[in-house]
Formats: sequence, C-alpha cells, structure tokens
Amino acid sequence: MISQVSARVELSPAHRIAADLDAYLGDPMDDAAGPFSYKSIVEAEERDELPAGAVETARAWGFPEYLVPLHLGGRLASLEELFFVTRGMSRRSLTVAVMYGSGLLAVNPVWLWGDNRQQKTVADGILNGDLACFGVSEADHGSDVMACEARAEAEDDDLVVTGTKWPVGNATRGRFVTTYVKTGSRDFSLVLVDKNDLDPATWSVLPPVRTLGLRGHDLSGVSFDNARLPADCVIGRRGAGLVQTLKTLQITRIAIAGLSIGTMDAVVRIGMEYSRQRTLYGADIYKIPVIRDHLIKAHLDLLIAECMTVPVARALTVAPSRLSLWSSMVKYFVPIQGEEVVASIGTVLAARGYLREGVAHGVFQKLQRDHAIASIFEGTTHVNLANVAAQLPFLVADQPDSGPADAQSAEALLDELFCWTRTPPEWEPDGRKLQLTNEGHDEVGRGYEATVETLLTTARVFAAPGVAEDLTRLVSRIGDLRAELYAAVRAAPEDITSAAALRRAKRYCELHAMISCMLTWIHNHAYFGGSFADGAWLVLCLERLLERAHPDTGLSEQYLRPFESAMFRSFEEGRWFSLVELADGENSVQRPER
Repeated sequence: MISQVSARVELSPAHRIAADLDAYLGDPMDDAAGPFSYKSIVEAEERDELPAGAVETARAWGFPEYLVPLHLGGRLASLEELFFVTRGMSRRSLTVAVMYGSGLLAVNPVWLWGDNRQQKTVADGILNGDLACFGVSEADHGSDVMACEARAEAEDDDLVVTGTKWPVGNATRGRFVTTYVKTGSRDFSLVLVDKNDLDPATWSVLPPVRTLGLRGHDLSGVSFDNARLPADCVIGRRGAGLVQTLKTLQITRIAIAGLSIGTMDAVVRIGMEYSRQRTLYGADIYKIPVIRDHLIKAHLDLLIAECMTVPVARALTVAPSRLSLWSSMVKYFVPIQGEEVVASIGTVLAARGYLREGVAHGVFQKLQRDHAIASIFEGTTHVNLANVAAQLPFLVADQPDSGPADAQSAEALLDELFCWTRTPPEWEPDGRKLQLTNEGHDEVGRGYEATVETLLTTARVFAAPGVAEDLTRLVSRIGDLRAELYAAVRAAPEDITSAAALRRAKRYCELHAMISCMLTWIHNHAYFGGSFADGAWLVLCLERLLERAHPDTGLSEQYLRPFESAMFRSFEEGRWFSLVELADGENSVQRPER
C-alpha cells in the first residue's frame, strides 16, 4: 500500500521497508494480486489451507530475513522494522503473520542467550526457509509454567527429553523446537531441539488442532519419548528457562500489536469502501450519523494504537530495561482496541459482515475470527494487566526530586522513542538488558507534568487556532483522572491482585496512551506539516480516550471535517491509515494507484 517516501522528511527505515513489502504483495482488494488478494485468502480459508504460493511469495520478498538479526546474516535491525512488516502482512493474512510470529517467539531465546553454534545453525535454517516453534504450553497446565512436566535428564554426555508440548504453533512444520523443560526439582531450562538430528523413533507430532480462526495455520503439538540431545543443547544457563521465557515474551508482545493494527487497517478500509458503495434512503450510508461516528472513531483508535506501539517497539534498542512494563501495556491495550474496532466495523457492515462472501469476498468474518487470538497470545489480557498491577505501587511512589541531568536524560530518551524521523540503534541481542520489572521507572508516566507543560507551551505557538485552549481543557480532565488513580493505588499499595487492582491497571494503560499521543505530537510536529502539525488530531484522540472514563465525552465537531478529509484522502489514494498521512502531501507515504 505504500511505496515511496518524500525526501523532504526522512522517516526511519522501517517505513521504507514496509512500503516495499506493501508494493510487492499488492492491493488485497485487487483479485489479481495473487496469493495475498482477499479472494485467494478467503478461498483457501474454505479449504483450511494457506493460499497457494503465499509462503513462497513471503520468502521471495525476504520476510523470514526479518526474524534474523543483521550480524547473523538477516535483515532485522530493529523491532520497529519487524512491527511495520508484521502490520503490513496482517492487513492481508493474519495466518501467515502468525506463522512467522510463532517462529519469532522460538528463535529469540537463541539470539538473546544462545552460543555461536546454536545461533549459526538456527540463523542458517531460518534464512533457508525452515520454521521454528516454541514448546512451552502443556495440555494440563496452560500458562502455569511452574507445573511443567516435560523433563530433560542428564545421561552420560547427553540430555534425554521426555514430555509433550501442546498446543504449539508450527509444531508439525517447524524444524527447530525451543522447548521448555524441567531440569531439576525447581529448575527449568530452554533446550534447542533440531528435529533433523533426532532419532525418528523418539519424537512425534500430534494431530492438528481445530480452531475458530487462523484456519490453515499449523497448530498442533510435539511429543518426545527419551529423545537424546547433546548436552550443549541448553540455551544459555541451565535453570534459567523461566526467566528467559518471561523476557522473550516482552519482545513478541509488541509484534502482536502489529497483528492488531494491521487488522484495524484492513477492517476500517473495508468499512469505508462499503459505506461509500452502499446506498440507503437515497444516499450512501456514510451520511448516516452513527455510521460516520463508527468509522471516525475506528480511525482514531488506529492512530492511538500507532502512537502507543511505535515508541515501545523502538524501546528494544533504546531502553530495553523498560519493556517489562511497556510491552505488557501495549499487549493489553492494543488488541482490546483492535477487538473494539472490528466490532464497530461489524456494525457498519451489519448483515454483510456476517457473510462469507460479498463485501471484499467476505474476508471481514475471517479477520474477525483470526484477530480473536491477539488477546490470548503471549500472555492473556488478564496476565498482562496483572503484570501492570503488580508494578503500579512502585510506579506511583514518591521519588526524590531528580536533578537537571536526570531530566535531560529523560527528555533525550523520550525523543529517541517518539521522534519518527530518528533511526533506532541496531539491535544487538543481549538477554541481560531485559529486566523482569521496571523497578519503578517509567519516563512516559512519570514525566506527565513536564509533558503537559511542553505540550501547552508549544501548542500556543505552533498549533491551529483554538487547539491550545482545547488541549488545556483536556489535560485538566486527564490530570484529574491521574490524581484519582494515584490516590487509589497509594491507599491500597498491597492490593495488586483484586478486580479493583486490574481496573486501576487498565486506567494506567489508558493514561499511558494519552501521554503517548501528546509526546508523538511534541516530538514530530516540527518535521511534519499539514494537519499533523496543527494538532487537531491530538484533540480528537484525547477526547476519544477520555470517552473510556467518561462515556458522555464527545468529539469536537469543528475538527472532524478536516480529519475526515485526510481520512478519505488516504483511503481513495491507497495510502496507509497513519499519522504520517496527516502531514502535507510532500511528507506523505504512498503507493502506486490501483
């Protein structure tokens, strides 16, 4: 969908890579676009298959290379790049995106803790088209990894693995199985299993699992029966498997957000096309106020998700120690937004959204079913909220006043995270840089007062008339919400598991989204022109977020007409639904016309 970027604004390489993928795969609404057309995708779905040629097309472009870091011969320079290409793939086929996402989960422990032999073996395999899978779950234990029954016992110079992992994505097709096993009474380790090196009599795959969505995806299981592995199959330090697993999830949670944003882009586009083609009562249905409301708010939700996710994707190479909190917030908030957007567009499509044919070949119902997995993968909604809730007492605790040097350091970090024209540092995988908690650090949340001061000062000079006044009104309401939350957490710091604690965690995530929108405008308005720089979109996004706490909050009508114009320009010209597209024409990112 995007193929060229203006020379006037130098966006990060991630945008150019995504543009290349989008142009290569073609417009999914075009029946002649090959295996990634909605026509081919839906027809294959009916057969419980991937579209013929889809995997070969993805490989020909080089998608697997974005699972392998640069220093190992791949193309993965930053998580921001992987996020954008995942978004582009998910706008077409979540099934193919999940296939590679399952592989990412499996190979990341090797990049983070593996030795040179393990890294070279896996990198060569992935680059040659092999798949990988992560065997953690067990049928009787689910996410209770402490109850793991699969075990690896030392015997001579080998490890002997026995146990069954289920369900596992890519378990049948995958060559490599990163397997979570018990290596002591309370010790758990990750071992790298290469099926090519196993005695065929010592392992087997389980039958495919039938699922509501992602039909054609290899979801099955793998069973080991005294499978003999060399002792050096352990990834990193023996006994570190639990910590390694928790840290690995911090990375893949952000890729899940790419699945959700790609889905949002797809369904909003389908809804907009239908709203202009469907005629009722003598006019297209977009003119029905409730239809207009659904589409505008869905578009705003997508932009909010973008504001929240891009900086967290960049954090892997800019501030990896912050991912324990930020990745959980993104993993909770963005898939929930995605579900709401899908449901909202379902209202726009009405009966047509229920059909397996018709509008966009009936792909909406597939997207709806496929996206349901986003809130389950890499920790359920509850698991991620629980992680945020556990850290909240430390995040809201009073801290000594920081000096000018600390303030400058925080400001420099926020600029690295939120400035879209800056290229993140190259990823040099090192599991030691990831932490299990943020230890009370959150430059986004703790910098709220400074962010608001900068926002209002800047808006008075650079924003469109009236925007600064509206932002003043909104940040006052946001400040009240923040104060109420902080008071509630401080009143019961020991309560981190109740339903009330999870509600407080939700509110913290909502506030994080609001501040992320503010910081996105602050750090980019000087580079982007047009309606990005005037700040009206920021007013609308903050109003949309406040609606979660105050359902009677409305959108400012005076800003909607220009916003709609930009929204429909992106749609009609085949541009991404992105904040970049609110910039003036010379800054925008586009693809060739259909």
